[in-house]
Amino acid sequence: MDDKIKGKASEAAGAVREKAGAVTGNEKMEAKGDAQQAKGKSQQAVGKAKDGLNDAKDAAKKAVGR
Repeated sequence: MDDKIKGKASEAAGAVREKAGAVTGNEKMEAKGDAQQAKGKSQQAVGKAKDGLNDAKDAAKKAVGR
């Protein structure tokens, strides 16, 4: 699965966990949800960086092939 998709799913799950922790007063769950959201955002950034590198590689191949 693509890093961007995994990251978005992790971020969404973290948001749910954070809200559940806030509603129930469970600070530990809330903090874990917050951390999971941050992890998801980081994973999305990795996916975007990989996409950027692949785009640059493709552009370089096209430029050399001309």
